[in-house]
Amino acid sequence: MLGRILSTAGIEFRIALRNRWVAVGAAMMILFSLVLSAAGAGGNGLAADPLSVTVASLVSLAVYLVPLIALLISFDAVAGEAERGTLPLHLTYPLSRSELLLGKLLAQLAVVVLAVVAGYAAAAAMAFLSGGSAATAGLSALWRLTWTSALLGAAFLSLGHAMSCVARRASGAAALAIGLWLVMIVLYDLGLLAAIITDDGGSFTTQVFPWALVLNPADAFRIFNLAASEAVDAASGLAGAANSIAAWKPLASLLLWPVLAAVLARLSFGRVQP
Repeated sequence: MLGRILSTAGIEFRIALRNRWVAVGAAMMILFSLVLSAAGAGGNGLAADPLSVTVASLVSLAVYLVPLIALLISFDAVAGEAERGTLPLHLTYPLSRSELLLGKLLAQLAVVVLAVVAGYAAAAAMAFLSGGSAATAGLSALWRLTWTSALLGAAFLSLGHAMSCVARRASGAAALAIGLWLVMIVLYDLGLLAAIITDDGGSFTTQVFPWALVLNPADAFRIFNLAASEAVDAASGLAGAANSIAAWKPLASLLLWPVLAAVLARLSFGRVQP
């Protein structure tokens, strides 16, 4: 079983290389990371080390860019195969649907991790160049940001697979993926902000709001990373929320979302008729 999954992952990764998804993802992460690092280099008056300040900026970048890259890579995983007529061929192989989906997930996760590591490494290099040995204090924050970015990417890759199964056409899957990104990354926070303003310090703000943040994987990712950052006060308006929520809650959300999303994708794939 493991051999079949890894063999599928190897084929899918070579397809990603041929389609230049690795280069495109890495270029996006490096470009935006360097821009944020250059902007954060002006914060010399902060008590935190240069790398921690850079990591705090990278958290905001990753919340938007990692889910977007994951959805762009995964939206046609099933719909594209069905449209090209290759899905029936795949299903005739001695390979279960779960193994096929896991193989695609591993290959696409490797693409996301490569892009993330390239971007973060470029930003860290700039932090060391500007801050010298003081930047070593932020290495633990950078490592935490890297593995949580992989979890966030895995969750949105599987959500992209689920959208691909539901749409069954690549164009429809693309529309669903972009709509999902808008709702979960942009509109969700705007809705919470509007609810807080309307609630004016009531029960929603004190009891529902912290859980609403934890339930969204992007917000859980941001809170978990910012709560442990020395530069949290300078990084985001979520500083108060990040400090008031126990660290295990966003961590549990980050660990559960990839599993739940993978189960949802598998259930959706089971309904697809080649």
